[in-house]
Parts: sequence; structure tokens; C-alpha cells
Amino acid sequence: IGANHNGSLDKAIKLIHLAKEAGADCAKFQMRTMTSLYSSDRKENDLGTEYTLDLLKKFQLKDEELFSCFDHCVSLGMMPLCTPWDSESLKKLECYGMDAYKIASADFTNHTFLKEVANTGKAMIISTGMSTESEIIQTVDFLDSVSTNYMLLHCNSTYPTPFKDVNLSYLNRLRDISKGPVGYSGHERDIFVPIAAVTIGAKVIEKHLILDRSIGGPDASFSLDEKEFTQMVQEVRDAEKAIGKVSYELTEKQQSGKAFSRSLYVVKDIKKGEQFTEENIRSIRPGFGLHPKYYKDIIGTSANQNFETGDRLINNK
Repeated sequence: IGANHNGSLDKAIKLIHLAKEAGADCAKFQMRTMTSLYSSDRKENDLGTEYTLDLLKKFQLKDEELFSCFDHCVSLGMMPLCTPWDSESLKKLECYGMDAYKIASADFTNHTFLKEVANTGKAMIISTGMSTESEIIQTVDFLDSVSTNYMLLHCNSTYPTPFKDVNLSYLNRLRDISKGPVGYSGHERDIFVPIAAVTIGAKVIEKHLILDRSIGGPDASFSLDEKEFTQMVQEVRDAEKAIGKVSYELTEKQQSGKAFSRSLYVVKDIKKGEQFTEENIRSIRPGFGLHPKYYKDIIGTSANQNFETGDRLINNK
């Protein structure tokens, strides 16, 4: 949900309901303690930082409002998640009882903070969108050294991300590096990239949901509306079904389709001891008897019982 509530608890609650109705498993928010993130006595005159601060203040929910959102998620049977942007926020979320944490790309190399989160004993879902491969490897080594449970999300921190820069193929490399399941956090428009990510092996999909892009906000340009998000979830579920499993078994409908294949049938009465010949057996429909590949093996052998025209040969081994 990010900042798409635009600082309104009412909009946040509506977004939670939309996420639930769309079939999402989890609703994720963000918590910041501004005094922990930004110094009030900065010497440099940074207009970009000033602009960011103004936006964050405008589009931020109060702590108690966030807690209400979490409670509302639980009441609907959804898992609430939150990104703590600082140590103070992490302490507040721990007091609330958050089950796991989402770590933003900006903190992927912040090992001091990652250690604080690891010390909670909670699992982490971590985006990689601002890191080089060497930084990813270093952070994975660090996370393994502190024995924490984590999952990496392939991500590109461009808002919105051009399709040419998504590079979904890196999911496979990310899985090799972390030696665990991976996911995808997308900031591109449209819905097909998350679906493609699932076919490559993504186990978690993170996408922004908005009531209406026309209301604006910092996340509006790369967020999905209700219709788009619902369609994405449904197609992700369909993709999961289609992926299936490595073993292959015929479905009931495929089995019934054997009526259109061929098998070996008796086309002329045969008495016990008589030979099977090209005149008394034939490969015809339906395919519920002995496979036609055995035709030449059968020809010239003797019948071990009487057969009537229309009987199918079967493998009785």
C-alpha cells in the first residue's frame, strides 16, 4: 500500500479491503520516525531533501493509525507487514508484535540495521533494487553469518521502471546467490511482469495498489488500480496452477482423450492356440487396449485364450 493512502486512515482501510477482495495474502505499509531519518541541523541547503521531507510528512500515517491498519488486516485474515525505515520504528513495530519485516532497497547494504532486525528473530523480505551484485553477495554473506531467515526480492528502484530495465532473468542468479527462494518487487506499469516472474520461480510478488491513480501521490505512477491488481492476482494464481510439478501424470480428461488414439483390437475371431496375424488384429480406435507399438511383437505369437471380434488386447504382465 506504500504511501497510496496519502496520509488518510480512511483510504488506507479501503485499500486493505481492496487488497483482500483482490486475493492478496498480505498488506504492507511503511513506518518512519522522521527525527531518526533526517537531521534537523543539516548544514547543506538540499532542496531535494526538503521536498522529500515535505512529501513524507504529508503522506504519512500516525503510528496509532498504522496499528489500526495492522489490526484491520488481521481481522480480515490477512497478514500485515511493515517496512521499518529506522531503529525507532523497528522498536515500535516490535512492541506491536509484527510477525516479519520488509526491508527497503535503500537499507540493503545497511548491515548495522539489518543486524538489529535479525536480532528480533523475525524473518526478513529484502529488496535489492539499489545494490550491485558485489553488494548483494556481501549482504547475503552477512545475513548468513547472523543466521537469520530471509528472502531476497529482485527489484529495480526506478519509478516507474522501463520494461527494458526489469531484467527478470536475474531472478535465477539471485536464487543461486542466496541459495533460497526469491521473489519480485515491481515498480513497472502493467501486470504481465509479475506473472512472468512467477513462471521463472518468484515465490513472493510485491506490487503497489492504489484507489485511483488520478488522486496522485508519490507512488501513483507505478501503482495498479483495483481492476488491474485483481487481474494480476488471478493470473498469478493461474500461472502457479499451470507451472504444476516436475512429475507428469495424465489428467482424467486426458485419459478420456484416449478414445481418439489407437490400440490393438481383434477384428476376426481367434481360438486359443491360433496365431495372431495381420488379418485378425488391427490398430484401431479407441486407445483403451494394448499400445500399437506392440503390433509387430504380437504378430506370429499364439493366443493363450479364445478371442471374439471386438475384443481388445491388453498387457497382462
